[in-house]
Amino acid sequence: MGRRSRGRRLQQQQRPEDAEDGAEGGGKRGEAGWEGGYPEIVKENKLFEHYYQELKIVPEGEWGQFMDALREPLPATLRITGYKSHAKEILHCLKNKYFKELEDLEVDGQKVEVPQPLSWYPEELAWHTNLSRKILRKSPHLEKFHQFLVSETESGNISRQEAVSMIPPLLLNVRPHHKILDMCAAPGSKTTQLIEMLHADMNVPFPEGFVIANDVDNKRCYLLVHQAKRLSSPCIMVVNHDASSIPRLQIDVDGRKEILFYDRILCDVPCSGDGTMRKNIDVWKKWTTLNSLQLHGHLISPLSLQLRIATRGAEQLAEGGRMVYSTCSLNPIEDEAVIASLLEKSEGALELADVSNELPGLKWMPGITQWKVMTKDGQWFTDWDAVPHSRHTQIRPTMFPPKDPEKLQAMHLERCLRILPHHQNTGGFFVAVLVKKSSMPWNKRQPKLQGKSAETRESTQLSPADLTEGKPTDPSKLESPSFTGTGDTEIAHATEDLENNGSKKDGVCGPPPSKKMKLFGFKEDPFVFIPEDDPLFPPIEKFYALDPSFPRMNLLTRTTEGKKRQLYMVSKELRNVLLNNSEKMKVINTGIKVWCRNNSGEEFDCAFRLAQEGIYTLYPFINSRIITVSMEDVKILLTQENPFFRKLSSETYSQAKDLAKGSIVLKYEPDSANPDALQCPIVLCGWRGKASIRTFVPKNERLHYLRMMGLEVLGEKKKEGVILTNESAASTGQPDNDVTEGQRAGEPNSPDAEEANSPDVTAGCDPAGVHPPR
Repeated sequence: MGRRSRGRRLQQQQRPEDAEDGAEGGGKRGEAGWEGGYPEIVKENKLFEHYYQELKIVPEGEWGQFMDALREPLPATLRITGYKSHAKEILHCLKNKYFKELEDLEVDGQKVEVPQPLSWYPEELAWHTNLSRKILRKSPHLEKFHQFLVSETESGNISRQEAVSMIPPLLLNVRPHHKILDMCAAPGSKTTQLIEMLHADMNVPFPEGFVIANDVDNKRCYLLVHQAKRLSSPCIMVVNHDASSIPRLQIDVDGRKEILFYDRILCDVPCSGDGTMRKNIDVWKKWTTLNSLQLHGHLISPLSLQLRIATRGAEQLAEGGRMVYSTCSLNPIEDEAVIASLLEKSEGALELADVSNELPGLKWMPGITQWKVMTKDGQWFTDWDAVPHSRHTQIRPTMFPPKDPEKLQAMHLERCLRILPHHQNTGGFFVAVLVKKSSMPWNKRQPKLQGKSAETRESTQLSPADLTEGKPTDPSKLESPSFTGTGDTEIAHATEDLENNGSKKDGVCGPPPSKKMKLFGFKEDPFVFIPEDDPLFPPIEKFYALDPSFPRMNLLTRTTEGKKRQLYMVSKELRNVLLNNSEKMKVINTGIKVWCRNNSGEEFDCAFRLAQEGIYTLYPFINSRIITVSMEDVKILLTQENPFFRKLSSETYSQAKDLAKGSIVLKYEPDSANPDALQCPIVLCGWRGKASIRTFVPKNERLHYLRMMGLEVLGEKKKEGVILTNESAASTGQPDNDVTEGQRAGEPNSPDAEEANSPDVTAGCDPAGVHPPR
């Protein structure tokens, strides 16, 4: 078993590094190659050309254009996150400021091409440009644009993501109440899209749905955490499992245990990655058919790795739910062959959805229905019967199209989408959208559960030997077609009995014991929910006048001992998942930070101050210590470290003067009567000191808000904590000395260590922050 497990992990790690992100990971190396940083790789591979010409995936007469496109650098693409209410402000800023400055710009005598929107992406929220980093640094105007992109990416307002990578989440058709599983999620660009869709209505702090994002690679899970944390959602959980045997979870529904079925599943599987040749240029010299054969045939398993992952996803999909299978490979062995095998074994439980009208403007080729299999030495086989016995470990019967013409026609493989690079100047990609019509044939059918998503609960198959007292359920055996008989109800009761016989503490969700599950990577801290009678909460509730509807049971910490330094929040649904699955799940991270402990905080009537990371989730429940500020006030608060009250508007001063010292909320409401002003609300965490107010906002977030208000950041005076803008430089040309006076008056001396920097990727190990002084 150890060898099989290691082999499976190695295969899953064959996925091209950061294959999603057009401007990151492999893209960096490729770009450096085009700019002379690496020896030039000859973009030729005769076997590749021979293989795909024979398979005829490219329309007649377009082969030259196809190969020319593959040899060209991939254009950079960016996506404005549609989740925050100010996405339209960012778009307005891009179009009316940065893009306008590029219109008549020339670099080295060549006119700069202005970025263009992706025609098929909704609301102009995705753009592509042929500007390389080398060109971006050659002109001061382009340098400003580059800095804007870097800063906005770090603060989570822009995602630099390859165009074709944006397609699968769009085709999932996510709604805020959907329970979503992202099976092979790292590095996380698609995951962030899914989170954005959950938060389509920013007035709802806790959508009913959630995203469970999984990856087999422990280190890449932390990259995934970093990406997800930029969006500050209480509805995301990052877990670390082999996707082909990801455990089936259970939840509590009206006091009884139910198996968790997902409304939407993203199955973006590991692949050979020959669709990424434009950015991962090593693929040119390394490409061979053996890569696809190994991923499909998988020498240590009769089923393909890709098929195993897709099957596991289909088993956990709710009836009526939608699953997207995608690869960055053009090879039918990894694409149509996997889908055909999955449809065949589902016996009608799954069907391919017709999504031809769902992304108007996207150019794609329909899936093919006939293909051949080629060995690494160029030998072709048209069907399984022709494969000699000596080749059976390398070539599998599932690699070939079904022989029965009627069965093949009923599959509608033409509903698959293959995106070719030369059609819209993108990478190569394959997408198939599957809908679940009924339970998988090796599962018993269960009655429908009455609920918003109206999903049907499906039973699992479990060997009676696995239900012996004290033996944990092996998740890898839950759906094997060879097992029969036991339904969901029995499994739920058996699992419940096992848990009740253990010594699990209430509200503590620790990592699974090492005897039950082999752990790789860092050991995570437990998730400890705050008990109802914890004396920690009433002072917080009183100080901030929290609404009675505040879901206090969703508060958690990451320690079972000592003082609780950080408080986090998860949604009610994720709390349910955590409490019922701690023995079978390796959770890397979940929840967002909402409060941080102050040093000597009790002197301010409350030991905890607000954290900017979770303020948009927390704000709807806060009824006191809110100061409404003007746009001019926001500019002052974000450019000066500790401005005195007298620098702010009289309205702000009148609200602040009677407040006790301590943590506050600073709220800007847009004025619809003044269209030139910022037209999106802003909520900031602040501190009301003796004679001044300061904000606890990360630097990149400060720069973001200043840009949205039309200010250009010129520099920073770190000693004084002053951010210089075009407006401040034009007014006096002198630095403001009141900051040092404010510090002498007993205001905070330094930025918050946790929030003034970019997000911490080791989110399970939160450092102690720098807290406001007395």
